[in-house]
Amino acid sequence: MATLTSKWPTLLDMARSMDPDGSIAAVAELLNQTNEVLQDMMFLEGNLPTGHVVTVRTGLPAATWRRLYGGVQPDKSKREQVTESCGFLEAYNEVDVALADLNGNTSEFRLSEARATIEGMNQSLADTIFYGSTLANPERFEGLTNRYSSSTAANGENIIKAGGVGADNRSIWLVVWGPDSCFGIVPKASKAGLTMQDKGQITIENVDGAGGRMEAYRTYFKMAAGLCLRDWRYVVRICNIDYSDLSATVATGANLPTLMFQALTRVPSLALGRAAFYSSRDVWAKFMQQVAFLTASSTLQAENVGGQLITTWHGIPLRRVDRLAVDEALVP
Repeated sequence: MATLTSKWPTLLDMARSMDPDGSIAAVAELLNQTNEVLQDMMFLEGNLPTGHVVTVRTGLPAATWRRLYGGVQPDKSKREQVTESCGFLEAYNEVDVALADLNGNTSEFRLSEARATIEGMNQSLADTIFYGSTLANPERFEGLTNRYSSSTAANGENIIKAGGVGADNRSIWLVVWGPDSCFGIVPKASKAGLTMQDKGQITIENVDGAGGRMEAYRTYFKMAAGLCLRDWRYVVRICNIDYSDLSATVATGANLPTLMFQALTRVPSLALGRAAFYSSRDVWAKFMQQVAFLTASSTLQAENVGGQLITTWHGIPLRRVDRLAVDEALVP
């Protein structure tokens, strides 16, 4: 089974190693606290300034059952190059100097204001990881949902339909993060994909729309990130979960533990990377109720990792991603 620790770097690990003064690491840590997918998602530096070119094996060489005095035809594997792009997310945070200095704790006040900006960036990043569409928003990167959107596609065997037919469908994702499966990317030679720059005190012109000026402290945030799916077999989507039909006793709606067992069997090896399940908090609440009802001895456990209490199921973390609490279209 997968473990909660891994040798592969998260965004926070990269930030700590690339910026010794700790400023960027501090921001990465705040993102980590509010976006649980970042606790598992490994990041690698891309080989392009705007993304990463990866070679994917699409076919295996054919072998021959040779007869005596018969020949063997040489063959080779088939490969294809895929270019994954990064998106660039930026924000400015500006606070009135008089307000920030009012209580004598300017830095603390600015940090509290910056947290709101960071939370907004966090939600946008989480949304793009799962729902990003380069067709609808070419400035972003392609998310997982668009890559697992049809059960008749080449990767359709890793799409498990839960039978929902309503309009409030949810998904549970099983992702094995690793350099040979699925990982995040940052642009070549970038600072861990996340920077925070204190611009200091500036004068904002025409702040009131009538030509007035204001002194303000400005902080600039920039995050660059992308997603590379190297091997589709290591991501499984349980889709068409009709949330309004879910029940604690499995009398109606999907049997979530059974579906998650099916997801585990679709992955070739959980040992290839860092595995985790992702869904919204409302779906996890229903799942935990079902586990308690279906089993006399619950398979849910709580482990303390780095001071944080993490719920696991058969050794795999159950991560909350609030951006997954949206009504999804039915997957055909």
